[in-house]
Amino acid sequence: MTKSENTTIMNSMLRKLLPIVLLASLSLTAWSQTATPMSLEDAIQYALNQNNTVKDARINVADAEQQIVERRSTGLPQLTGNLNFQRYLKLPVQPLPANFQVFGAAFTDLAPFLSEETLALLNQGGGEGNSDGVSFFLKNNFNASLNLDAMIFDGSYFVGLQAARAYRAYVSQDLLTKEREVKNATIDAYLPVLVLQENIGLIDKNLTNLKRLLFETQELYKAGFAEQLDVDRLQLSLVNLETQKENLQRQKSLALNGLKFAMQYPLEEPLEVSGDLNEIISSNTSDIIAENLVTSNRPEIGLLEQGIKLNELNVRLQKSGYLPTLRAFAVAQESFQGNSFSDGFWAPTVYVGASLSIPIFDGLYKKATVQRAKLDVEQARLQKDNLQRGINLELTNARTSYQNASEVVASQQRNMELAQRIYETTQIKYKEGVGSSLEVSQAEQSLYNTQSNYIQAQFDLVRAIMDVKKALGKI
Repeated sequence: MTKSENTTIMNSMLRKLLPIVLLASLSLTAWSQTATPMSLEDAIQYALNQNNTVKDARINVADAEQQIVERRSTGLPQLTGNLNFQRYLKLPVQPLPANFQVFGAAFTDLAPFLSEETLALLNQGGGEGNSDGVSFFLKNNFNASLNLDAMIFDGSYFVGLQAARAYRAYVSQDLLTKEREVKNATIDAYLPVLVLQENIGLIDKNLTNLKRLLFETQELYKAGFAEQLDVDRLQLSLVNLETQKENLQRQKSLALNGLKFAMQYPLEEPLEVSGDLNEIISSNTSDIIAENLVTSNRPEIGLLEQGIKLNELNVRLQKSGYLPTLRAFAVAQESFQGNSFSDGFWAPTVYVGASLSIPIFDGLYKKATVQRAKLDVEQARLQKDNLQRGINLELTNARTSYQNASEVVASQQRNMELAQRIYETTQIKYKEGVGSSLEVSQAEQSLYNTQSNYIQAQFDLVRAIMDVKKALGKI
């Protein structure tokens, strides 16, 4: 083949492959922008994993664990080592008193450990004293020691350790409270998206039916069996439905942004929801109206109970300030002194001891702190009582709303079924020539209204179910 023939063949292959490449690229782009629909449970789980408030609460739990270790360590023996080196650039001196007499034989054994200046001064003595003074220090001083300190009795230690453990239980309960808040916020943001999605699906169904009816009417008009007014009315209804659908799609986009914010989902990423209201209602068919309230299921109650326990431990902690504290210690050290490192001497020292601290009078400070701690306990108990009252009211109102919503759903379902029959009857009459297009339009609008009312009633019922479950601590 010639070079020109090869070029022609390559160009031909490229022209054939180009549409395939473009189609694959568009398919890949569409796939990357399509989100996997999330159920309500999936959305809740995602929010629990991503929410910063929950993450912060989990950090607090981990921090509380380390506080227990920290508090426990204060009651264990503490062993420390110390190294200290000191070299005098100018030795400190002390003046010799008058008539200070030292016989040479008396300090002969000390000669290797004293400076020549000190020996000369000691030999001089003198009846009038020595104004230059004498130094009893050597230039190099080194000290190495091991110090052991142990608590024998401290009334605040064991109470503080109990308080650290109680604090861990408190932050663990706070984590449950934060998780519940995130769940509730996700549910409240998820349900409107689901309602809007169902409304859009219902409009799509109505659009399909209306387009079919419009086509049939146009054919009847062409055949002379319908008027232009009939066609215009159906076209107007079609435009109104399409406008309503566009409006709902914009509302859904806004609702999805709210859901993404509640879940801490990236706003730029696509998100879709799955499921429907009937599915949620059918999955909650248990008799939640008659179910008894167990306050321990509400994490807020557990949080306040742990707060009361912490305040009670604080009272005991403040009272422990009246008790004495007893500690024991032991020290072993080795000291070196010398003018040089070759002619010095080592002096070992080992001693043990104990220290007792007894509070006697602090100006009534501890008494005031104890009284304040007791007041905190009373305030925490009042908060718990108020919360229990609020939960009882919340549950009562939620059950009443549930009963009302159930009755409204049943009523709206009957209305929708009746409107559907009326709409189908008017269509049959219109096709047979015994009914008018006005009747069809009126029946159509009535059907659309009842459908919308039915979905709204379902939404109110689902929200009432969730409110009852929240009040019972099921969510």
